[in-house]
Amino acid sequence: MENSSVDYGIMAGQRLMLGFDGVELNDELKHIIGDIHACGIILFSRNIESPEQVTALCAACQDYAQACGLPPLFIAVDQEGGVVARLKPPFTMFRGNGFINSAAEATTFAAITARELLQVGINMNFAPVLDIVPQGVDGIMQARVFKGDAQTVSLLGNQIIHTLQEKGVMAVAKHFPGIGRTVKDSHFHLPVLDIDLASLWQSDLIPFADAKERGVAGIMLSHILYPQLDNKWQASLSPVVAGTLLRDQMGYDGLVMTDDLDMKAIDKDMATCIQQILRCRIDMALICHKGPNIDKAFNEILQRLKQDEDLYLMGKKSLERILRAKKKYVPV
Repeated sequence: MENSSVDYGIMAGQRLMLGFDGVELNDELKHIIGDIHACGIILFSRNIESPEQVTALCAACQDYAQACGLPPLFIAVDQEGGVVARLKPPFTMFRGNGFINSAAEATTFAAITARELLQVGINMNFAPVLDIVPQGVDGIMQARVFKGDAQTVSLLGNQIIHTLQEKGVMAVAKHFPGIGRTVKDSHFHLPVLDIDLASLWQSDLIPFADAKERGVAGIMLSHILYPQLDNKWQASLSPVVAGTLLRDQMGYDGLVMTDDLDMKAIDKDMATCIQQILRCRIDMALICHKGPNIDKAFNEILQRLKQDEDLYLMGKKSLERILRAKKKYVPV
């Protein structure tokens, strides 16, 4: 397939959201931004020392992207509050979703968090968790979820989404289509959730459907296998879950991203992962650790976009979604 007007490198790189080592703009980051053309970076505790350091890091990365003639970067962090909060004091500490019991409390958390993220140059929060842990289930997400039924989780989670985005920070709802019932950790295992679609629609999918209506900027897919939906592929690689259910049936046209492809629940080689991600109309693959997977993923996307007309056309739509979000939320 020939298309001389297309920069395939940018098309490919913008499908990747990447982690890195270090606390300042270094050669690794320059490679991620300048050579890979990543759509964004993810900050973890290993990248964070102080508000001043994070501010300098984010500014340097954005300046470098601009100097390379590239779109501005998504700069993301997991700042859920409670057990998952990468930014420590002097950033404001919250006790987590389980201690948010009203829309007013959700608003307070989101407004303060948005202000502090924007002050240091972070424009995307991988929050809120919209998973539901049913009463009596000792789920792996117990410490990270809102307490209550689907309606309560939806009310509180979507108040956070509304407030974050009203203040200028992209919210990313996770982990679609819901992992609250699972007891194994996908960082170390491939959890299996044997539940039918009708049951998911009655509970787990309600907060995500409401988030779609509230215009949530992004939705993160889980690494869970739902055999009654797709008995072959984890949700993050499933054309049924990511394509048919989320894109077609729910009508979601925002950013769709995988969870970290370095997690143990992903037992596939990178070429297979990329093949599925592109076919499933997933916009962004997350690779959160330094290593050969980053270059493997970029090269695999590049080759497939060049060789497959259908993947190229779907890739154009993904790039449009990514650039649309950047235009709205990321100042140039």
